Amino acid sequence: QVQLVESGGGLVQAGGSLRLSCAASGSIGSINAMGWYRQAPGKQRELAAVITSDGNTNYADSVRGRFTISRDNARNTVYLQMNSLKPEDTAVYYCNAEIRRRGSAMTYNYWGQGTQVTVSS
Repeated sequence: QVQLVESGGGLVQAGGSLRLSCAASGSIGSINAMGWYRQAPGKQRELAAVITSDGNTNYADSVRGRFTISRDNARNTVYLQMNSLKPEDTAVYYCNAEIRRRGSAMTYNYWGQGTQVTVSS
């Protein structure tokens, strides 16, 4: 079993900051890319930021310069520091990871349960 558990969402005023965390646990052999997706009401889920196992990052244009993704490989944890938040950042944020389970040659995509981020104007 592999689980992704997110934390850190909440309500914040526009211009404020939040930090999301996502910890992977279970029978993990290795983790490739880790990322954060978000889904606003009535919209499709979209990529916000992604980080590879060697630290390369990519961001959606809408968050570049305001959000920073990082990871702690020793703790199997990925973070999303969100600064200068805007009301349009309001969404459920989901953690995603490409994980090879211990003893397996296959890599699968795993998702967290989601954490709500609400930015008030």
